[in-house]
Amino acid sequence: MPSSNNINISSRSPLAAPKWFREQLPIPPEVASAVVDARKEISAILTHKSPKFIMIVGPCSIHDPKSALEYATKLAELRREVGEHILIIMRVYFEKPRTTIGWKGLIYDPDLNGSYNIERGIFIARKLLLQIAALGLPIGTEMLDLIIPQYIADVVSWAAIGARTTESQTHRQLASGLSMPVGFKNATDGNYHVALDAIHTARSRHSFIGVTEDGQIGVFRTRGNQYGHVVLRGGTEPNYQAAKIAALKDTLSKTGIDTGVIVDCSHANSAKDHQLQQVALKDVAAQLTAGEKAIVGMMLESNLKPGQQKICPGKKPEAGVSITDACIGWEETEQLIRHLYAVLSRRS
Repeated sequence: MPSSNNINISSRSPLAAPKWFREQLPIPPEVASAVVDARKEISAILTHKSPKFIMIVGPCSIHDPKSALEYATKLAELRREVGEHILIIMRVYFEKPRTTIGWKGLIYDPDLNGSYNIERGIFIARKLLLQIAALGLPIGTEMLDLIIPQYIADVVSWAAIGARTTESQTHRQLASGLSMPVGFKNATDGNYHVALDAIHTARSRHSFIGVTEDGQIGVFRTRGNQYGHVVLRGGTEPNYQAAKIAALKDTLSKTGIDTGVIVDCSHANSAKDHQLQQVALKDVAAQLTAGEKAIVGMMLESNLKPGQQKICPGKKPEAGVSITDACIGWEETEQLIRHLYAVLSRRS
C-alpha cells in the first residue's frame, strides 16, 4: 500500500519540552518580577497613564550572543541615564520572516551553516534572554513561530507580530493569550487596517491548539489581550509623518482603539536605508514637541557597528555587524536617544 502521509518529510527528531528548557535555564525570581513590572509600565504608557516614551532599540537580528550581550551592557547604562523620560526596551529578535528564502534566525540555525540545530538555538536564545534581563533591560521580540513562545515568553516584556503575519488568524489568536503587550505592524503595502483588525481580534477570547509546557498537544483558551497596539513601519511610502498620524488617529477613534501608536523608524519608514532612520526619529520628535500625544514609542534597528554583512561559508562574521538588515552604529544610537531625551525633557 503506497504511503499517503509525510511524503515530503525527509527526517524527524524529537525536541525537548519547554518545561525542560525552563528547568535547565530557570528565570530567577527577581528577573521574573522585573519582567512583570516592565509589562505593567509598557501597558501604562500605551494607555496614556504614564508620560514616559517607549524606545525599542537593538539589532535587526541576533546572531552572535557575545556581541549582543556587549550591546545590552551599553544599552543598560544608557537606559539609566535617560530613564526619567524614556523606557528603553532591547530589541532581541531570534526569528526572521523571509520573503523567499534565507537565514531564518538564531533559534533555527545558530551555527549559520544550514545545520538547523534548533534545540541548541533555543538553549542559546533563552540563556541570552536571561543574561540581558539580569542587566535590568526589558526585552522585546517578534513572535513568529507559534510554538516558540512557550520556550522564551516568560522573559519577554513586549512582543511584535510582524507585517507578514499581522493578518494571520493563528497569530492573532496567539496574541490574545500572550502575557505581554503586543504590537501589530501594518502590512508591507502600508495598509494599517489589518493591524486594527488584529487588535480587535486579539482583544477577544479564543480557543486554539498548541503545545503545553510539558510538550503535549493541548487546547488553549484565552482571556484576550487588551494591550494590542499599532506599529507603523511604512509601506509603499513612509507613514510616520504628521498627516499620516492624523489620519490614523481619526481611524483609531472611529474603531474604538485607545492604545498609543509606535513608529518603527526602520524598514519602509527608512526605505531600508539605515542612515535614514534618524530622519524618521527627528520628524517624530518634532511632532512630540508640537504636542502630539498619540505616538508613545519608536523603534530603531541598531548594533555595535553600522551597516550589514553577508554570511560567507567558512568565514566567521565580523562581531557587532548585522547579517540581516543594515543597522545604525552605537555612537549614532546614543546621539539619537539623547536627542529624544532632550525633546521629552522640554515637553515635560
